[in-house]
Amino acid sequence: MVKLPAEAQAVVVGGGVAGCSVAYHLARLGWTDVILLERHELTEGTTWHSAGFVGQLRSTVTQTRMIMYSAGLYPELSDLTGLDPGWHGVGGLRLATTAERYEELTRQAGAAETYGLDMEILSAAEARDMLPLLEVGDVRAALWLPGDGWLDPASLGRALAAGAEKLGVRIVTGVEVTGLDVQDGRVRGVRVGEQVIRTETVVNAAGAAAGKIGRLAGVDVPIVPIKHQYVVTRPFEVPATMPTVRDPDNIVYFREEGGGILVGGYIRTPEVWDTPTPLAEPRTLFPPNMPKFRESWESAGRRLPDLARMDIGDDESGFGKVVHGPEAFTPDGEFLLGETSVAGLWVAAGFCVHGLAAAGGVGKVMAEWIVDGSPEYDVFGMDIRRFGSHARGSRWARAKALDSYSKYYDVVYPGEERTAARPLRRSPAWARHVELGAEFGEKAGWERVNWFGPVPVKASEDGEPWGEEHRPAGWAGKFWSPAIRAECLATRDTAGLFDQTSFSKLEITGLSGLERLCANDVDRPVGSVVYTQMLNERGGIEADVTVTRLAADRFRMVTGTAFGVHDAAWLRRHGLDVRDVTSAYACYCLWGPRALDILGELTDDDLTFGYMRAREISVGHVPVLAQRVTFAGEFGWELYCPSEYGLTLWDALMEAGLPYGMRPAGYRALDSLRLEKGYRVWGLDITPETTPVEAGLGFAVQGDKDFIGRDALAAPRRSLRCLVLADPRQVCLGGEPVRVGGVPASRVTSGGYGHRVDRSIAYTYLPLDEPATDADLIEVGVNGGWVTAEIVGEPLYDPGNKRVRRLPAS
Repeated sequence: MVKLPAEAQAVVVGGGVAGCSVAYHLARLGWTDVILLERHELTEGTTWHSAGFVGQLRSTVTQTRMIMYSAGLYPELSDLTGLDPGWHGVGGLRLATTAERYEELTRQAGAAETYGLDMEILSAAEARDMLPLLEVGDVRAALWLPGDGWLDPASLGRALAAGAEKLGVRIVTGVEVTGLDVQDGRVRGVRVGEQVIRTETVVNAAGAAAGKIGRLAGVDVPIVPIKHQYVVTRPFEVPATMPTVRDPDNIVYFREEGGGILVGGYIRTPEVWDTPTPLAEPRTLFPPNMPKFRESWESAGRRLPDLARMDIGDDESGFGKVVHGPEAFTPDGEFLLGETSVAGLWVAAGFCVHGLAAAGGVGKVMAEWIVDGSPEYDVFGMDIRRFGSHARGSRWARAKALDSYSKYYDVVYPGEERTAARPLRRSPAWARHVELGAEFGEKAGWERVNWFGPVPVKASEDGEPWGEEHRPAGWAGKFWSPAIRAECLATRDTAGLFDQTSFSKLEITGLSGLERLCANDVDRPVGSVVYTQMLNERGGIEADVTVTRLAADRFRMVTGTAFGVHDAAWLRRHGLDVRDVTSAYACYCLWGPRALDILGELTDDDLTFGYMRAREISVGHVPVLAQRVTFAGEFGWELYCPSEYGLTLWDALMEAGLPYGMRPAGYRALDSLRLEKGYRVWGLDITPETTPVEAGLGFAVQGDKDFIGRDALAAPRRSLRCLVLADPRQVCLGGEPVRVGGVPASRVTSGGYGHRVDRSIAYTYLPLDEPATDADLIEVGVNGGWVTAEIVGEPLYDPGNKRVRRLPAS
């Protein structure tokens, strides 16, 4: 047994490309006392058998930036180590053979423009000119990305490891981590047999074995090892310059390897590698399963006729190579990065076949996170803290991961809901929602109403559903209902009742620590409700919350459904005592001009207390904390009660409200209402990369007090602006490109249709150093075309906030 050091600044567990990249980037930021431990030889877990595809255009701007960064890292590694990192920059083609896929392709092209990626939409003939092997009779178009290519996994792993060692990292192979020491909620050491390395920073980069390593510290890491298969044909003079090809309609991908063709695909009936000891042996492979692979091979043969003419027989013997190995997948198909519930224990795993492509970016963001406290990019979509306790069960994670894998190449429509492992978390009023014909979405395991049915019908011969003329064109209208409009207008004219029980609710003890974290002043009288952000050291927004003062030293923070674990971790990281009480309370929001009359039917308590105030009242027989807060831009309250009263409270509100014309309403209506008021959504309009000043939230910053991030709030160079599109049926969903004067300028952060103002609304960040003028043509790329837009003042609805702040007229 090799003698290990007694202590280290950080220990990385796992010698694949992710672990090597994290070690390299930690050293580059000055953490040179790092030791990397690998139970086999480097890359012998899952890295070694990767197909190596690098597609820079991903579903999010952060993933794309990480892969673009990775591409820029290869020359640096080569200069530092003298080793070839194995990059083959041959470009890549994405094919579209259906109308739906062509729509997706045009959206992807728009996204590529906002990311600054070189790309071009090609005709079928142009695609064949690039790769004469292709059969393109059914191809409608192809997206050409010259920055794509593929990597040799062994070469990249060697280069990253050599770079890390050059900067002082020690790499030890052939040693197995057998334990993690945890004391007072923090990792304190790594056990390798009888030896212990004392450390307060451990990075779990163990790939398909990351779940097992996490359990050594009592941490659940929702990793699901799934069997993935590809083949390599015998050589037949395929040029090494052949671009990579993805044909998602036929769930197949291919590229050149060794003069032949590598063919892989995502089958509809994947299998989990069900073992308690994943990666116990080096270079683990499973026996070839050619019947499972038949669909992928036949699809490849239709696209590359040379393959169909090959005599490969009925088994694997006709191929040059068959690779059937484990890959680490996650419940939602996104990476798992960040600090776990055990302080100092980090994870970098679950790369869903894309570990090589993003390896450089993964190392960068992880190192920045560990060393500086937060990464440059907004990585919440990959943050392990996006999963709460609902992700603890292996059966849940498995069902979700299998569903994600099986639909990997499907067209993903915004608003489309997956059904695997549902329902799980339900409001006390869920059964009532079902009776009312609710259409549900899911977030963080919660069943949430998107909209209710039925909707009224027009008094016309054809009985066309009321509001159908407002269905958006294209993708925005695919998962839509006229009920959304009915709910918005009912909230404007009478009242809407929204079930927001899924709100994350955190109870916090300690004023001084909270004041230090919040940009706004929370030291206000008991019963005050404060809207505020918590910032990182760069001034970026880490959380967007309301804080209610319940007592002198006790506060309740309310944040988004999916953000509770993240926000609680941020608070605890800065020394606050936090208790998650999300499941303890139901929350119903009653908003609209008749809200006062409706609630007045159920209580004898005074309801005239002011805006941004909270008071304990009784509603019927139910004890309620009523908060004069709105996310809809109408008068009303958030009504919190202990969960056991939740059904009783819902029934009481429905019985009192229906005679006034109140409608129960869902999240799709709420999103429309909040857009009209300019209310921001964290993760879209505001992120850890944007400051409150840029986002138009300077009113929520108390500049004369000390708080984290204050010194970084310099004069902004951009600002969040409201756009109104000229064609109201062209509706943005987020991510669409924005041009000013014909030049790419930005991307839409969020958009939708405002039913109270009857306008198509979009938000985007625009530069302040060269502000748009009246002469500049502003265009937004929607549904494959360009729609003119104008910058307007906000909010569009009730700009004086009279409907929110004043008591409704009786």
